[in-house]
Amino acid sequence: MQYRNFGTTGSKVSEIGLGCWQLGGADWGAVSAADALAILHRASEVGINFFDTADVYGLGRSERLIGQFIKETSAPVFVATKIGRFPKPGGDANFSLATFTEHVDACLGRLGLEVLDLVQLHCIPSSILYRGEVFEWLRILQKEGKIRHWGVSVESMEEGKFCLAQEGLTSLQIIFNIFRQKPVTTLLEQAQAQRVALIARIPLASGLLTGKFDRNTAFAPEDHRSYNRDGQLFNVGETFVGLPFATGVELVEELKTLIPEDLTLTALRWCLDHPAITTVIPGAKSPDQVAQNAQASDRPPLSPELHQALRQFYQTKVAQNIRGPY
Repeated sequence: MQYRNFGTTGSKVSEIGLGCWQLGGADWGAVSAADALAILHRASEVGINFFDTADVYGLGRSERLIGQFIKETSAPVFVATKIGRFPKPGGDANFSLATFTEHVDACLGRLGLEVLDLVQLHCIPSSILYRGEVFEWLRILQKEGKIRHWGVSVESMEEGKFCLAQEGLTSLQIIFNIFRQKPVTTLLEQAQAQRVALIARIPLASGLLTGKFDRNTAFAPEDHRSYNRDGQLFNVGETFVGLPFATGVELVEELKTLIPEDLTLTALRWCLDHPAITTVIPGAKSPDQVAQNAQASDRPPLSPELHQALRQFYQTKVAQNIRGPY
């Protein structure tokens, strides 16, 4: 495993992190507590030290499991959590200094920590983001010693650029993969110049870029890949990165003609070949899966010719099919 500087924090994080949405036991199908802890420990064993979670994942279950893991391990752990979408009080009532304080305190309690490494705004409504008050509340919590650093998880490049103008921003979390290449020309260079860490989420396009799905693949009813395919409950971009499922499957079949080797590792390596990216956070539902994903860090860069082919593939085949804020 290779490591990169996390912005200006002085911390080094693993190039491949672990996205922990699935550990909530909801939205990706069931994951037992025993399996979740096995995944976390295997991640640590293969050198992963960056774990991305949120208070809303399983209504705190993901954070509680990570908290238990932290008690059980002596390995270094950098935890990035997120706030802003918890259902209590929910909606606009989530956005005040008092509620931010309440939610951060709850995160601290579930994780069993005295201070949070990183708190990120969790894809909050643009109207609230652009008012700017949220950033001052995060600065206050930082001054109070509850959080070391703060960042923002965004849906669009417009939101990302707005956040880059905010004093004290440590990180941005963006959707970034072979199917979502817009950040290459709109955001990466600026973030790198400002030494803002970039966290690449959904690097495997909700599993499409594993190459294991076909048009008949079925997902559990409680899996967001069943119930949010067309953005029924939240941004469609968070599910198959906004591609209609059947279209995504067809695109992957075409992609396989360009990528004869392991599609999963190639897709993760593609993200890492962009030096502005700090860490890539695929999820995993088994210890073997997390260990396989980690191998991408030690693979050689893709050839310039393959990068060019994948860029052209995105421009001519993919971009016009993406739905949702981008």
